[in-house]
Amino acid sequence: MTGLEYLERVADGRIGHPSMANTLGFRLTDIEEGRAVITGVTSDAYCNPNGTVHAAWVTALLDSCMGSSVHSTLGKDVGFTTIEFKIDFVRPITVDTGEVVAEGKVVNVGKRVGIADGIARDSAGRVLARGTTTCLIFAA
Repeated sequence: MTGLEYLERVADGRIGHPSMANTLGFRLTDIEEGRAVITGVTSDAYCNPNGTVHAAWVTALLDSCMGSSVHSTLGKDVGFTTIEFKIDFVRPITVDTGEVVAEGKVVNVGKRVGIADGIARDSAGRVLARGTTTCLIFAA
C-alpha cells in the first residue's frame, strides 16, 4: 500500500490507529496527499502537577500530523522517521481546552528528506502551538 492508502484506511476505520494514538487519545480525522489532520481531547491523564497539559502531549499530536502529511506522499515500500522537529507553544493548554485539532502540511518531499509544518488549534480556532519537522525517507 502507498502511504496515502494506508492512512485512508486508518482514517475510515478499516485499520486500527497505532497504539501511541490510542494511548494519547488521538484520531486521524482527515487525510489527503500532503495534508493530515489529527484530533485529540485534553484529559487529566495528560496534565502536569500545575494543571496544564504536558508539552509532550501536544508535541506528539503535532509530530503525528506532520509525519502523517509526509507519509501520505510516499509510495509502496517507502518508510520515514523523524530526524528533528521544533515546536513553539503559543498559549497554555489545560483540561478545559477540550478538543485540539492539529493540521500538518508538507512543505517539500524529496528522495531522502521530507519537511512539513503543523499547527494545533483549539475549538475556537486559536493557535495553541505550531511546529516544523524534518523526516528521513528510506526503503522499507
